[in-house]
Amino acid sequence: MSCGNHPFPPCYSHCCHPGKSSWPELIRQNAEKAKATIQRENPLVTAVIILPGERRIENYCCNRVFVWADDNGNVSSVPVIG
Repeated sequence: MSCGNHPFPPCYSHCCHPGKSSWPELIRQNAEKAKATIQRENPLVTAVIILPGERRIENYCCNRVFVWADDNGNVSSVPVIG
């Protein structure tokens, strides 16, 4: 499934894994670098950058982290698994 220009990873909510689940320290950081940090710190998730005006899928997935970016390409809210 895709939304806009983003192919979203398959959802594996039935098999939630331990590991880091939120990244408050990434607020105001570059979204691309934040994505790399998230995937390095929890290799069981896929980070997806959401730009202003883009929509995301509404289902909860333990293997996905949305990285909300502002108009400057910086993280605008705490990335969390979901």
